[in-house]
Amino acid sequence: MHEMSIVEGIRTAIEEAGRANGFSKVTKVRLEIGRLAGVERSALEFAFDVVLRGSLAEGAELQILDIPGRAACFDCGKTVEIEHRLDLCPECGSARLLVQGGEEMRIKDLEVL
Repeated sequence: MHEMSIVEGIRTAIEEAGRANGFSKVTKVRLEIGRLAGVERSALEFAFDVVLRGSLAEGAELQILDIPGRAACFDCGKTVEIEHRLDLCPECGSARLLVQGGEEMRIKDLEVL
């Protein structure tokens, strides 16, 4: 389950931000996660609660902001929204798509005390 290592990275980032900015408690973590990032949301939520025990973010609310997948179609020239990497173009049915977004994952912001 790679979601555990993802949350371990989030914990490290939160602890570094706490030291750099002088906060002692995180009450909310907002993550942006693309649909094509390969992250299992329920596993991430479970890992969040487990990994953040004893940290500045223990008990923090997790909010996940869904970023749609986007791809450029080589055949019709449109940029389209996709759910999965192997989707066909919803405009023309082509399989010749180049992913252009939806793979990202980042901490958008934190609510702190």
